[in-house]
Amino acid sequence: MTETHPADLTVRPATPEDRPTVERLWLMFHHDLSEFRGSLPCPDGAFRNERVECAFTRRDWAPYLFQCDGRPVGFAFVRALDRPVRVLNSFFVVRGARRRGIGTRAVRDVLRRHPGAWEIAFQHDNPAAVRFWPSVARDLAGDAWTRELRPVPDRPEVPPDVWISFAVTG
Repeated sequence: MTETHPADLTVRPATPEDRPTVERLWLMFHHDLSEFRGSLPCPDGAFRNERVECAFTRRDWAPYLFQCDGRPVGFAFVRALDRPVRVLNSFFVVRGARRRGIGTRAVRDVLRRHPGAWEIAFQHDNPAAVRFWPSVARDLAGDAWTRELRPVPDRPEVPPDVWISFAVTG
């Protein structure tokens, strides 16, 4: 894939003032995931957002916002910052910004801010994720990464998630 770099990609910690923007991006993220999980919105049209709450309130989580030319194009939530293995809990790039290298650049930035061991989960039924996440692991860790299927907690009706594990240096 050829990367075309936008003039201005910014990856930064999301602030409380960014929360409404991240919540709108969260709706798009969950809408995309609903294709692979069969999840439906709540009666008010929103999706469950406990992870947004955790990202903005818990000390062991960190929310990030991605912007291109001042416009929001994605986000990431990191959790387990107080543990030996960090988890990229959620990662999203809006469809209009995909396939231009933005996601790769953003995830590199986020992961390198927290050097050490990482785990990232994705759905095997999501072909873009199946291509993207192993390429990220190879890019950051060479051949020193693993892949494992794990059941989704409290969701026996959905296929297991694919988890990749690797280490990132600063």
